Amino acid sequence: MTLHIRPAQASDAADLLAIYAPYVRETTVTFEFDVPSVKEFAARIEQAQKRYAYLVLEKTDGDESKRRAVGYAYYGAFKSRPAYQWSAETSIYLAEKERGHGAGSILLSALESCMAAQGITNSEACITGENDSSVEFHRRHGYEERARFIKCANKFDRWLDVVWMEKYIGPHGENPQPIQPLDTLELMRIVDVANERLNKR
Repeated sequence: MTLHIRPAQASDAADLLAIYAPYVRETTVTFEFDVPSVKEFAARIEQAQKRYAYLVLEKTDGDESKRRAVGYAYYGAFKSRPAYQWSAETSIYLAEKERGHGAGSILLSALESCMAAQGITNSEACITGENDSSVEFHRRHGYEERARFIKCANKFDRWLDVVWMEKYIGPHGENPQPIQPLDTLELMRIVDVANERLNKR
């Protein structure tokens, strides 16, 4: 069995939604209550890729023509105002059997490389307070807790905290240039590096 990372396509929506849906229905990892439609999820992928990177993690059991999605990762705007453009928020979702084997670390590293290539300086992670494994995962990768909002959301009839964690991935120079679109060749270079790391695990 081998793993492979590539840029997502809108046509991946159904497969990625199958990974995401259990998080909506069964966990507080996401604060959505209802699973979005395939059409809506495809639109989310397309919207994210207008400015940022959206990656798919695939697995094959030997037949390269039968790859299946087992995870995905992307980042998006931290806030909509232009002064926030140098910060971006990351998200990573893995199928249950893929958790804890290092693929999430490689996906996060690839996202950070994509962000840095665009001139983004701050990587942000918004995590449910009770999601200790995600907090620890980000801490291991250099993220620091910046804020905790107490009982600010409610899902499954439980009041939930939210933790914001942050990592600097670029220098904070004077008069920063506006962030740039992610060059396709640079994206593929980053993906190739990520796949090399996957193959060396």
